[in-house]
Amino acid sequence: METALLIILIVAAILIGIFVVLYFVGKKLQKKQAESEEQMKAAAQTFSILVIDKKKMKLSEANLPKIVLEQTPKYLRRSKVPIVKAKIGPKVMSLMCDAKIFDLIPVKKEVKAVISGIYITDVKGLRSNLETKAPKKSFFGKIKDKVSKK
Repeated sequence: METALLIILIVAAILIGIFVVLYFVGKKLQKKQAESEEQMKAAAQTFSILVIDKKKMKLSEANLPKIVLEQTPKYLRRSKVPIVKAKIGPKVMSLMCDAKIFDLIPVKKEVKAVISGIYITDVKGLRSNLETKAPKKSFFGKIKDKVSKK
């Protein structure tokens, strides 16, 4: 009985230690992210761009500069990221996009975009407001609508 209690106490102490370490590592990563967001906001510029195409694709297939691929950690190189192919002035460029605004960007239309390096952080409609899509309904939401129609 005493050995079982001792084992439970040791496991609990180890778990508490792990949670404390994760808490401090998480705080440190949050500070890093906040600093990088401030740097991106400081370097941001507004451009009028013509969106040619947008896709979610791997970094290696996205036609981005080699330095971007070299600076990306190896475990993230295979993940799919939102890529926007746009014409900025006379140049056609591939740009990375924030996942939150990827659905807002219209294809084959001109928009005003806030760009930091090769990263699109915000978009606004040039001549009119951007169309927002209605969120997808859940399974139960669809059933509820069918029942309410009858």
